[in-house]
Amino acid sequence: MRQFGAELPGGADGDPGQRRSGRRPGDRRPGHRERPRGIPSFADPVLTSGGQVYSDSRSIQDASDGTLNAVQQACGALAARAGLNPGQEPPAPPQLVEAGVKAAECLRAHGLLNDRDPTAQTAYTPGHGFGFTRDEIPAGGKASPVYQAAAHACRSLLDDEIRASTLASLGNDG
Repeated sequence: MRQFGAELPGGADGDPGQRRSGRRPGDRRPGHRERPRGIPSFADPVLTSGGQVYSDSRSIQDASDGTLNAVQQACGALAARAGLNPGQEPPAPPQLVEAGVKAAECLRAHGLLNDRDPTAQTAYTPGHGFGFTRDEIPAGGKASPVYQAAAHACRSLLDDEIRASTLASLGNDG
């Protein structure tokens, strides 16, 4: 999987003397040369001051198996050294959970009665917010009139949740 692109504290080898740039002179940023050959839409991961790393996991989910294999082959060692793993996002930060709870309350009030409040442990996708589980979607799926009406009524709160899940917002979780 594509697991590079962040400038980590302590540089790629963990040397705390390299905090500012995350690398030593002459070193390349992890993923710098691989992006054109790998997943061009992959955004650089975000490293918070609290040490959390958030990644653009949707680009990885959308990539073909062949692309993922090529990226892993080209960048796997670098990703392992950097400690990046977009498949293992940190727990959802409070601002994302709060936005998700507000959206879930609205969706329930507008007919999606099985939509549960998210928690810090609820799965989410950076830039897309919390997803739905199979049992939270009404018969007919997202095309159903019930879902469509709820999504329309709660659009602004769903947009707030999505904004709270962007890499820029997640990067401010401290």
